[in-house]
Amino acid sequence: MTVPTEIEGLLGRRGMSSPIEWSTPGAARGRAALLVAEHRASGREIVPNPHLTEDWAAFAARSPNLLAAVQAVLGPDVAVENTFLVVKWPGRQFEIPWHQDGIDDRLELHPERSVSAWLAVTDATVTNGCLYVAPGSQRAGYLQVEKEPSNGAERGRADQVAGFTPETTIPVPLRAGCAVLMDSRLVHRSGTNTSSGARIGLNVRYTAPGGIVRRDPQSPSVVPISGTGW
Repeated sequence: MTVPTEIEGLLGRRGMSSPIEWSTPGAARGRAALLVAEHRASGREIVPNPHLTEDWAAFAARSPNLLAAVQAVLGPDVAVENTFLVVKWPGRQFEIPWHQDGIDDRLELHPERSVSAWLAVTDATVTNGCLYVAPGSQRAGYLQVEKEPSNGAERGRADQVAGFTPETTIPVPLRAGCAVLMDSRLVHRSGTNTSSGARIGLNVRYTAPGGIVRRDPQSPSVVPISGTGW
């Protein structure tokens, strides 16, 4: 699906809204300490769909301030399509390449009926691997999806975005307990954690009714969190 470049999308010209508080800093950092203790031995980096098994993640996805921001653009009927927890351990090479949350080789979300959020569980800084975004890149629509030859990770062809260069991107540092809401087509990435502590974030994809254009039938069912249109 390609959206005309003149359409800015649900979140305006920049394609993002930040910061949005989903937790107090102290509560978020306390949860981060528990997650570090839980996953340190295994060194686990990605945990898929923790909202289905962990109460804290289910609460985070429907926290009042964040849900209100999502409802402001999607309307009263909101469901969680997917979540994943990402732990970037210090001293370990782990970059997430340029990509768009609303499309991969198994999924496509309607850009006018979906948004994604990235929630900082620890402080997210330039040093420990915060998000970098290309403001306005959503206006180019969904990009061709390719796989990284080194690790199979999917990425959008950022060079398809008119005027895109690394110099036109910006970091999005966030305090623990804050989130950034993004257009499903916004091009973004994150780098390696070069700090001395773990960096933890939770990604959430939200959809309104009719927001799923294409989806792997093996994926878990969406979880409605507000409204009666489900």
